[in-house]
Amino acid sequence: MEIKIRKAQDQDIPRIGDLLLQVHEVHRKGRPDLFTEGGRKYTDGQLNVLLKDETRPIFVALDETEKVVGYSFCVILEGDGQNQIRHRTLYIDDLCVDENVRHQHIGQKLFERTKEYAREIGCYDLTLNVWACNESAMRFYESQGMEMLKKEMETIL
Repeated sequence: MEIKIRKAQDQDIPRIGDLLLQVHEVHRKGRPDLFTEGGRKYTDGQLNVLLKDETRPIFVALDETEKVVGYSFCVILEGDGQNQIRHRTLYIDDLCVDENVRHQHIGQKLFERTKEYAREIGCYDLTLNVWACNESAMRFYESQGMEMLKKEMETIL
């Protein structure tokens, strides 16, 4: 499958919305105590705002028909320099590949483009969070060379 990666545009919003539903469903199945049925991380209105925010780039993967088959939401973070060495981080807020075309290296291409962008803008590192219930995502990120930075832990009361 021929894949092209570019920054997201307004016309991509409906398809990004479909993919956001897929991601939400993975999280809902893994943590039904936290995620509602049928939700998604961003509304169309919020996506409209994000597309205009230079500190929150969104990349999309397009197949040969120009259909969006994946995305990578990013956030540029600047360290405060108070108790850590000041540095710039590119945080992957969300990365998704359409469940119908997974295992075709689309996620790898999105990840590589995101990492390349981080280098282009002078980032020190690339970070993200993964839900513990999403073991396939953890395996994917580890296969891309990512390592554990820290753990967030909980106890349910």
